[in-house]
Amino acid sequence: MDSSEALILLGAGFAATVVLVGLMVTLARRRGLLAVPNARSFHTVATPTVGGLGFVLPVLVFLGLESVATSALYGLLAGGAGLALMGLVDDLRETGRGVRMAVQLLAVGLVFWTLQPGWPWWVYAPAAALLLWHINLSNFMDGIDGILGTQTLFFCLAAHLLTGGVPGWEGALLWLTAGAMLGFLVYNWPPARIFMGDTGSVFLGLLIGVLVVQLVAQYGVPLLACTILLTAFWFDASYTLCVRIATRQPFTEPHRSHLYQKVAARFGTSWTMVGFSALCVLWLLPLAVAAASFGDSLILGVAFQVLALLPLAVAARRLRAGLPE
Repeated sequence: MDSSEALILLGAGFAATVVLVGLMVTLARRRGLLAVPNARSFHTVATPTVGGLGFVLPVLVFLGLESVATSALYGLLAGGAGLALMGLVDDLRETGRGVRMAVQLLAVGLVFWTLQPGWPWWVYAPAAALLLWHINLSNFMDGIDGILGTQTLFFCLAAHLLTGGVPGWEGALLWLTAGAMLGFLVYNWPPARIFMGDTGSVFLGLLIGVLVVQLVAQYGVPLLACTILLTAFWFDASYTLCVRIATRQPFTEPHRSHLYQKVAARFGTSWTMVGFSALCVLWLLPLAVAAASFGDSLILGVAFQVLALLPLAVAARRLRAGLPE
């Protein structure tokens, strides 16, 4: 893919999302689709939600067009649409955990059925479990302005940097999604004018998880390089969950004890996002590049991953992540 095609995709994602999210801001206010502040939120005024539709729709259109030539995309198209629809219903009126899990399982099953990465049979079960976890942790971590959009934008651009440019539909999807996240952050950077809601968060969880699968299975990117890029999300969600389980808290209930929430409570959302962005670009990205460069050495890859999570582990310990305020 040449630079002109990349710029077209980036611009198309940005323009479509800016227009659609702008319409969603107006529609959500008129229809009363507002996230009302509560004890667990970090916003202080009722804010429009379901803004995730603004980037979900362009991505689904792209997947629909690409699936005509690439049948492997039918599962991602159907699974992504199903998750976004479930998220929209959940944003409007809460659905049961059983329904959410059933839709997520179906989406993951469709993805692996059509992608067929060519792994040994015993790899699919743990891979599906990790993808399910990524869908849910993306939802858990979407708790302050801009954080999930920034994480997704960072991953999309970093993936191209690691590979020198991802080809095929995966590369095109990365550029389109990066543009869409830039467009969404116009409205979602603190102080946010709209939230993506579950509509967008679970969709992005599936999308990024599938792109990781493709980068590893089709383009030889070391798995550890990808996990390093996503360290801030998976470590925070996993560490917090483990602490809550170990301390016998009702871990399935909403809370404000994630590391990023502790940081936001102390320093404010804007400074938290500045710090998060700096962590991604100045710490995680160089370590991911190093892991990709030494991809043949598992020991070095693990060492780079440990270095990646070290500052997060220290911060989680000091700020008592997972424990009540």
